[in-house]
Amino acid sequence: MIGMRTMLEVADNSGARKLQCILPLGGDKGQRAGLGDVVTASVKEAAPDSAIKKGKVVRCVIVRMRKETRRKDGTYIRFDSNAAVLITPEGEPVGTRVFGPVARELRDKRFMKIVSLAPEVI
Repeated sequence: MIGMRTMLEVADNSGARKLQCILPLGGDKGQRAGLGDVVTASVKEAAPDSAIKKGKVVRCVIVRMRKETRRKDGTYIRFDSNAAVLITPEGEPVGTRVFGPVARELRDKRFMKIVSLAPEVI
């Protein structure tokens, strides 16, 4: 699960490179967030020419998570890294491309634009 102070990779071309989770907005009682949950994060590393600067507070959705997640059919899904995609307050992705696979759980949580931009949905 993604908790406070968890470091996240950025899986889009918004300009941010690394994020640190400040506050999980979804999950159980606001303590932890899982796949498809929206979190507030701080930009810890950014590209030098990007519009998003280091230190900016952003909202993002979790697309990959190292901790395994159980699905309704009984299978488990686990990724190699923790990754997120930056979103606007309306829920649209900031970047125009998504890198790497994303979880199928995003389809259920109204993030179809991210699912359509991703090269692979697992």
